Amino acid sequence: MTPTTAVLCLSGHDPVGGAGLQADIETLSAHGVHALGLITALTVQDSRNVRRVIATDPALLDEQLALLLADVRPDAVKLGLLGDIAQLPVIVRHLAQLHLPLVCDPVLRAGGGTALVSDDYPAALRAQLLPLVTVLTPNASEARRLVPGAGGDLDVCADALLADGCVRVLITGGDERDVEVINRCYGRDTPTRICDWPRLPETFHGAGCTLASAIAARLALGDTPDEAIDAGQRWTQGALARAVAVGGGRRIPGRFIE
Repeated sequence: MTPTTAVLCLSGHDPVGGAGLQADIETLSAHGVHALGLITALTVQDSRNVRRVIATDPALLDEQLALLLADVRPDAVKLGLLGDIAQLPVIVRHLAQLHLPLVCDPVLRAGGGTALVSDDYPAALRAQLLPLVTVLTPNASEARRLVPGAGGDLDVCADALLADGCVRVLITGGDERDVEVINRCYGRDTPTRICDWPRLPETFHGAGCTLASAIAARLALGDTPDEAIDAGQRWTQGALARAVAVGGGRRIPGRFIE
């Protein structure tokens, strides 16, 4: 039997199905990749905003990871929302043993504005997880929050995050006010690459999760980080162009609709 290509996803649960683990599963399935999923947090939310985050007990995550990884070896890992800073040491301990491509979407705030993590979480994420990260995918506001001493300069933010250990940092510009969406890809050993995408008229729920999962899928299938980043951006732009309205708020990427 040919082994199944699989990505381990640690993400929150979104009842709307736009973001979180459902976004991961749909995106990976569209790439022909199997999703292994652990829920890091339950949420109270709709298509407009998040009301509350209820973290999964770190001891439960520890037990789940130990049993799962004793049975299945994934080809890559995608990390999204964590429910609590106390989950970090458990997750890092398991991921450090895998030596696999890791995509981290540092979900810090909901699209509707609700803060999803504690004030001390960004520094802990940088110190504990970023040395393991292959591709970090913050939006511009998340990059600035991760590096508060950068004065808002995204190039300075990227340099600091690369110094923490990331192989690539892709700072997305969907939350900026430029006429086009400008994504900036940084690496320690490569010049900065600027990727311009048409700014679509709608607002989206789950765009960041979709992008990170698409990159993880491509890494699992054997792409280099730069190849995975380029392919993930193209695929996500298509999914956003096919976005559907589920509730009365932001649109959800069309991950299945051709």
